[in-house]
Amino acid sequence: MAEDEWVLVDKVPGQLQAEIMKGLLEAQGIMVWLNQEGAAHGYALTVGTLGMVEILVPSSQVEKARQVLDAYDRGDFEDMEFKAPDSDEAPEE
Repeated sequence: MAEDEWVLVDKVPGQLQAEIMKGLLEAQGIMVWLNQEGAAHGYALTVGTLGMVEILVPSSQVEKARQVLDAYDRGDFEDMEFKAPDSDEAPEE
């Protein structure tokens, strides 16, 4: 595979929201790189400009990533029900 450039597809407020978006994109087979200003890590800033986290994806996956992010913003994932895998279900009490 030719080396892709990383392209900014979104900015979100804070590391927690960034990790959620990363998981969502990775579940769709999209590689993700999160980038946050160095000072934000050093001082644990989560608000304001320094609290923003950039979400970057390879240029070959930008269109797919934007479609997933748009679907998230529309609320398309809100009513999804997830079934626990049989091996990981908690025992009934």
